[in-house]
Amino acid sequence: MMHVTFPAPTVEADALVPTLQRQGFAVLGPAAVSAWLDVPLPALRALHPAWDDLPPDRYLKDGGRYRRRRHGCFVVDGDAVRRVPDRAHYQPLEYNALHGGMRRWFAPLTPALLDAPAWTRLLQRTAALATALRGPQPWYVEAHPFRIDTTGGIGRPTPEGAHRDGVDLVAVFLLDRHNIKGGESRVFDAAGPHGQRFTLSEPWSALLLDDERVIHETTPIQPLREGELGWRDTLVLTCRASGFLGD
Repeated sequence: MMHVTFPAPTVEADALVPTLQRQGFAVLGPAAVSAWLDVPLPALRALHPAWDDLPPDRYLKDGGRYRRRRHGCFVVDGDAVRRVPDRAHYQPLEYNALHGGMRRWFAPLTPALLDAPAWTRLLQRTAALATALRGPQPWYVEAHPFRIDTTGGIGRPTPEGAHRDGVDLVAVFLLDRHNIKGGESRVFDAAGPHGQRFTLSEPWSALLLDDERVIHETTPIQPLREGELGWRDTLVLTCRASGFLGD
């Protein structure tokens, strides 16, 4: 069966803010991500080993074994980045019909990731983008490194379906796609019928979302070669004003 993919509607780094303001989402290719962050791609690729050390997600209500992850929280105020004590990840049912209402404790981020030269810059620039949307203020940032794999034949990046996260800004960075088909990004106008579908295919491409204006999901993945494990690695950063969800 032919597998059809739609190219991502990427923009250059200098068009990121106006595109996000105009349509509620924007997509950057790897070169644009590097320019936006002012971080060379080799420094971003140096983060990848951390994704080989993600514990299984024990909270999946569908019984799946396809998701591995860690979690960390920060407060970013201008260029000041402060890590806060580890806490449970919480989403109300209105934002996550499958796992909402649960306080989910995930393994913390590793020192190797936290100490990487590119890490602080990722947090600073993502929070600065939230400031461009909502104005200057401290941002409560949650970091989620994910690996979705094809254990059991299929992996579900968003088992809760199309959703909002209950924050101000969502940043999804693709790190790797290995031996998979699927994993299509879908973004819909939260107040209307319009939407787009496309596939992030290049490492260190990114999807930026104004969470108040759009809902999003990623379709399931399957292995390209039967009998061989496939996976999709992402880093999701969320920025929220006025505290973490669940406070």
